[in-house]
Amino acid sequence: MYEPIKVSYVPILTLHGSKFHYSHNISSFKPENFRPLLLLFTGKSHIFSPSPASPFFRLLKKKMEHVLSLGGPSPTILGSFSTRWKQANDSISSLFFDRCHQGTQERHRPQASKFSIFACQTPAHNRRYSKKRFTHPQNTDLPPVLPKNKKKPYPIPLKQILQTSRADKKLAEMGIEKPLEPPKNGLLVPELIPVAYDVLDAWKILIKGLSQLLHVVPVHACSECSEVHVGQTGHHIQNCHGPNSADRRSFHLWVKGSIDDVLLPIESYHQYDPFGTRIKHDTRFDYDRIPAIVELCIQAGVELPQYPSRRRTQPIRMLGKKMIDRGGIVAAPKPQHSGDVLEFDTQRALERFPPPVDSDVVEIAQSTLNAYEKVRWGVTKLMRKYTVKACGYCPEVHVGPWGHNAKLCGEFKHQWRDGKHGWQDAIVDEVFPPNYVWHVRDPNGPPLKSSLKRFYGKAPIVVEICVQAGATVPNKYRPMMRLDIVVPDNEEARLVA
Repeated sequence: MYEPIKVSYVPILTLHGSKFHYSHNISSFKPENFRPLLLLFTGKSHIFSPSPASPFFRLLKKKMEHVLSLGGPSPTILGSFSTRWKQANDSISSLFFDRCHQGTQERHRPQASKFSIFACQTPAHNRRYSKKRFTHPQNTDLPPVLPKNKKKPYPIPLKQILQTSRADKKLAEMGIEKPLEPPKNGLLVPELIPVAYDVLDAWKILIKGLSQLLHVVPVHACSECSEVHVGQTGHHIQNCHGPNSADRRSFHLWVKGSIDDVLLPIESYHQYDPFGTRIKHDTRFDYDRIPAIVELCIQAGVELPQYPSRRRTQPIRMLGKKMIDRGGIVAAPKPQHSGDVLEFDTQRALERFPPPVDSDVVEIAQSTLNAYEKVRWGVTKLMRKYTVKACGYCPEVHVGPWGHNAKLCGEFKHQWRDGKHGWQDAIVDEVFPPNYVWHVRDPNGPPLKSSLKRFYGKAPIVVEICVQAGATVPNKYRPMMRLDIVVPDNEEARLVA
């Protein structure tokens, strides 16, 4: 944090008619004690725009040479002086140096015919090798619930999307091909291939660990809505919005949950060539549906005999939005089906893995939690390079440069779109949903109540299951779980402000 230090408050330059009047009284300023990041000149006077050849700049450089020299041998002027009469507390001008681009401009109330000089003192340590400290707040807000009668917000600002589109259109009008880098040009990113293999291995461990822990930790799901709860019994928080919820006063109807209630089944179409023919509504049954995380790993370089993928040696070429060279259409080879496909899916996972031994529950819980964090870290890293699209209205996800044309969207105003999806860039939570649930401190205690809802915290359901099984709570989830808040009784809650 840089604090502006007022060095001197003297009239330096004023303009009366067509003559400059200059006075210099800056003897109290010692430039060796400061390293200026920013110089501000504020006032009500009419100032000309400075340039290296202007009288004002030459005069300033001559009298303030000992100050300007701290900005480098030839400081670059990035600001400009205003040529309009200022009546409000606006900063009329600012001089920024190349070495001082991190300074923050402060606003100061001017006085007539006077200017203030300010310098900012920088810390003495080397910022190049300083590490950013990640501090976790004491408490954080619970995740918001997005309304279903509106489109999801764009992860990339719409202004930036339009700006990029206009730049691509301008290049296409000039006949210049769109510059593409891997993996946008169809080639793999070599340094991300090990990451994809690590994500797939962690995904297998996550499915196996959750299947074993669900035999020990009970999970309840509401039969009328998407609410899930981890505990011996379901909670009594009245937040059900399913059918006939008014007749039940918004209480949930709890049934035994499955692994699909924990790991939400986010699937995507598998394509041999993501840059090939686009999936149409009539051809959607010609493609397999696999977990989106597995498809992302396959496109990032993982080789699976069951799901072959085309590996290009020559990049594709695009002119605007038109594909001018994709290397031809190559027919997909016949996949080699085997029993290993079940390792990547949650189908019948509880039947494939028996209950664990009591002495191994804590170890399984910790390894499952570590696998969850590794999958989330790897998916985040892969999605920075590889394109994943998500519908702005429904949970549909497609891994590839553009979405498919299957008319399967049934959410808000789907009639206006003829059932087509509103594709936009996906975020990590859409590919790998955290699925937040209420945190239960005492699984064997009384159920959670609506009257004490503001004292409860939340956590991703995988984290909640592993913590109840004996795993250590990660520090980054503590603020949302609100572990430092004492839950009062019903009588005490009335006295809380």
